[in-house]
Amino acid sequence: MLARKTEINLQLNQLIDAFILGAMFWFAYTLRATKFIVLDHAYDIPGFERFLWMLAIIMPFGPFLLEVQGYYNYPLEKTIVRSLQQIARAGVFLGLMLGAAVIFLRQEVPSRSVLILFCLLAPAALIIKERLAVWRRIHQLSLGGAGERIIIAGELDKAREIVAAFSPSQRLEITVVELVDLEKSPVANLVDAIHRQNVGRVILAFRRIELETVQKAIEACEVEGVEAWLSADFIRTSVARPTYESLGRRPMLVFRATPDVSWALLVKAAFDRASSALGLLVISPALIIIALLVKFTSPGPIIFRQRRAGIHGKPFTMFKFRTMYSDAEKRQAELQALNEMSGPVFKVQNDPRITPIGRWLRKTSLDELPQLFNVLRGEMSLVGPRPLPLYEVEQFQNVSHRRRLSMKPGLTCIWQVRGRNNVTSFDDWVQMDLEYIDHWSLSLDFGILIRTVPAVLLGSGAK
Repeated sequence: MLARKTEINLQLNQLIDAFILGAMFWFAYTLRATKFIVLDHAYDIPGFERFLWMLAIIMPFGPFLLEVQGYYNYPLEKTIVRSLQQIARAGVFLGLMLGAAVIFLRQEVPSRSVLILFCLLAPAALIIKERLAVWRRIHQLSLGGAGERIIIAGELDKAREIVAAFSPSQRLEITVVELVDLEKSPVANLVDAIHRQNVGRVILAFRRIELETVQKAIEACEVEGVEAWLSADFIRTSVARPTYESLGRRPMLVFRATPDVSWALLVKAAFDRASSALGLLVISPALIIIALLVKFTSPGPIIFRQRRAGIHGKPFTMFKFRTMYSDAEKRQAELQALNEMSGPVFKVQNDPRITPIGRWLRKTSLDELPQLFNVLRGEMSLVGPRPLPLYEVEQFQNVSHRRRLSMKPGLTCIWQVRGRNNVTSFDDWVQMDLEYIDHWSLSLDFGILIRTVPAVLLGSGAK
């Protein structure tokens, strides 16, 4: 399907799903109000107007959260189980938003039965709608009337490679009506094929870019009013993904090795700020107690400040509760021979510079709590590669290790939930960070946060 059709279908799907969610919420209310299904101890519940604040969150944000989870991507290739997983993850975030409204806006949930019934009805309705849409689409494609006819022009070997890589659903949706060899024939043959086949899109496929030929082919498509799609994999990359942007009026082909700017990243940033603010408010008594323990058990400042490398290496001041004696940085040179970590990172088991209270703080990770201020200030995220001191970043011998700086540093990441200090190879540590960057999603962040809790409580890998 053409990109603009895909965008229109996405918006239409989201609009339909918003109405489905609203209808299921009203249906859940009706079942409870008529006492057809009662799951709580209350006899009567108030009018529907008392529930409208929940509807105002569910209808606009429900489809948006489904999109963030990839619910609308590749419907013909998805299983029901996969769809249910995506709906469940979106439901968790929707529940957090409703909970936030109850806590911060002091909204009231008049009946838990309505929410429980909605949680059962909404996924079922969404799945039924999705399966009906998939069945209808497959039926249309099987009749041969809904698939898109395209021409692939360029190098025949590359063209055949593209066709061979089509997924089963793409084979249903796309029919390659002709391959045009632009290596051995003029662009005029492409124009003849466009007239003969009546197509709306031409894919240009080359292993080695021939600018003059490509220019002529694109101009021909432009004159014919046909879309020209240029395959961009003539530039070989191992990780970076090509996207199209414009700089002023100048078109740019962009290769990104990090997540693209998206609503999901904006949700991540908003969640970081809101969670850190709430966390600091809730744990403020604990912060005061820990500060007093640090102050009265060893001389020196309560907060340890150190310049760390932020996103793209930009320096920032990271905060921690002080866990070492005041002269710790001066004594590091004499302990260098005991370093257990390969690469530029310095780690020593039973480090003599650590204070007694500091050892306990490190074991429980309570020394990291002041970094919530860094998250609130936008310098760090809840989840992301751990920030390293500037002098350690300067010692990177493998240039590819700097890609871990391409995302905002975090309080926790894959390294923390897979053993922390039990990992003694810096290369392994970096590979975990790059795994996070390459596969980032909101659900991955959520999973890491969930796994961090037992890792911290049990002190897994902490020394």
